[in-house]
Amino acid sequence: MDVFTSMKISASALKAQRVRMNAISSNLANIETTRTPDGGPYRKREVVFQSTPQGFADTLDSRLRDAAQGVKVSHVQASSKPPRMVYSPSHPDADDQGYVAMPNVDLVEETADMMSASRAYEANVTVVKSAKRMALKALSIGQ
Repeated sequence: MDVFTSMKISASALKAQRVRMNAISSNLANIETTRTPDGGPYRKREVVFQSTPQGFADTLDSRLRDAAQGVKVSHVQASSKPPRMVYSPSHPDADDQGYVAMPNVDLVEETADMMSASRAYEANVTVVKSAKRMALKALSIGQ
């Protein structure tokens, strides 16, 4: 696998993790949103990734072809988990029994997902920087 293919693979991961961070940010921003234009509480957004061939994957032999896979966002979906029911009879969105349907967003889970996405982003930035250094070194050898 050449330097440019590894850069393309890491670049695809950077784009995917950026979309993941945006979804997490949206989830955290709407953690208390009980009323949306669709009706009902905000539903957590989940990012679904898919592997995708990168660079010269078609020209590689079969052993390397599987290794030269990048990642892309297949789609962003709303979570199928039911909303949290919280007893708050004075809330304007409370039902007849005094329960409010709150978003199915868990602060601890979102924080852990944010840390994971951030670390994956940082790791891919490191790969891009290393590949850049290797390419520059190869060019300087040829001088």
